[in-house]
Amino acid sequence: MKNDETILILDFFGQYNQLIARRVRECNVYCEIVPYDISIEKIKEKKPKGLIFTGGPNSVYLKDSPMCDKRIFELGIPILGICYGMQLMTHILGGTVSKADKREYGTLPVNINNSSPLFLGFENKNDCLMSHTDFVSKVPEGFEVIGNTDNCPTAAMQNVDKKFYGIQFHPEVNNTVNGSKIIKNYLYNVCNCTGNWKMSSFVEESIKNLKEKIGNKKALCALSGGVDSSVAAVLLHKAIGKNLTCIFVDHGLLRKNEGDEVEDIFRNQFDINLIRVNAKDRFLAKLAGVTDPETKRKIIGEEFIRVFEEEAKKIGTVDYLVQGTIYPDVIESGLGKGTTIKSHHNVGGLPDYVDFKEIIEPLRDLFKDEVRKTGIELGIPENLVYRQPFPGPGLAIRIIGDITDDKLNILKDADAIFREEIKLAGLDKEINQYFAVLTNLKSVGVMGDDRTYDYTIALRAVTTSDFMTAVWSKIPYEILEKVSARIVNEVKHVNRVVYDITGKPPATIEWE
Repeated sequence: MKNDETILILDFFGQYNQLIARRVRECNVYCEIVPYDISIEKIKEKKPKGLIFTGGPNSVYLKDSPMCDKRIFELGIPILGICYGMQLMTHILGGTVSKADKREYGTLPVNINNSSPLFLGFENKNDCLMSHTDFVSKVPEGFEVIGNTDNCPTAAMQNVDKKFYGIQFHPEVNNTVNGSKIIKNYLYNVCNCTGNWKMSSFVEESIKNLKEKIGNKKALCALSGGVDSSVAAVLLHKAIGKNLTCIFVDHGLLRKNEGDEVEDIFRNQFDINLIRVNAKDRFLAKLAGVTDPETKRKIIGEEFIRVFEEEAKKIGTVDYLVQGTIYPDVIESGLGKGTTIKSHHNVGGLPDYVDFKEIIEPLRDLFKDEVRKTGIELGIPENLVYRQPFPGPGLAIRIIGDITDDKLNILKDADAIFREEIKLAGLDKEINQYFAVLTNLKSVGVMGDDRTYDYTIALRAVTTSDFMTAVWSKIPYEILEKVSARIVNEVKHVNRVVYDITGKPPATIEWE
């Protein structure tokens, strides 16, 4: 999508980089995360209103530490350096970065100069999350200190004339009070953004661009029935109508009764061409004996494409394949120089050869909450837009170890009970994602007078707005107790239920 206003976030491998992007988007300003060594030519091509240098684990004075092109500082573009980004700015522009005698980790009060454009509207003290060993011991020429702590003489600095700003703390995390306001001040007071990134304009422009791009040619949409692919399908349907055919691959890895529900929604609620392919046996044969989660994802991704190719040949020439890839998929798949967290079947898991002219991913730049807003703008019913997220590889990555038909049935039944009880308790709107996992762990149990040796089911429930970070949900004990009792009593071959209380990070939301 074209934008009059774009902020580029240079990725120096900080753990909160995606959060920075989310905070910028929340201010109605479009942004992209790009590699730290992006070329000057590429920056000029994108015409950003501002640049943000992220944090990172390295020390700027070491030989192999990531460095940006020094000419960036000659482009006349405002720059905000966060943590490592501030230290890098200092190092390149002639200041001094030193190793601290006393490290700072945790939320600490920062004395700030609230006349700075970065801190307008602030008190003269603000609690901020510090996480650093190195510090700026001497600011570059033309800079002034605008923040400090008891142990860090330069917690923030600025060069107002050149619009260069640096902060040692992390404004993107909730631990920093008014952190989002700092980012907003940078965007509006320093970069002079107006905030034209809105879902309504995204939908309107996307439909227009898709009409122009596809014209009267045909497209296939990879429809899983989840939020992302559903929104992508309706967006394309609005653009090209009957030239879109949705291929719904029922790989047998869906939740209980979900295949029939998806078919009903898209045949009856939307006037969309839909082909349902029942391919359970085909997928299970490919996955037989496979235990590695990355291998599972790649097998499923390739098999998805092969099914689409076969269906495309049946309906004639098809030029485009449409997928519901979203921004976290792209980031987590480690495209560029970032670390691969996990391959997504519709990003890093694609086979080398795809028999289509081009793959279209209309939601590729959106975070999950933005996808939902897009769905509402498109007129998709709320019960579909806000349904439980479900990964493309389906239950394959919620079964630890190899996948069999028996294991699938166990997990489907356990998961259905968990989801039913959460809804009955009225928690389905509060918890953003909840599901069951069939672990590969068996343990001894006793039922009646008999000894059992059966599977352990793990329950997972998280609260999140962007799915890049999440906290575990504090489900009342009595509800967890009821879920556990029902699963053990109603689902054969399960004798133990556990609850996952790990946030993201350090864990991912899915187990595999």
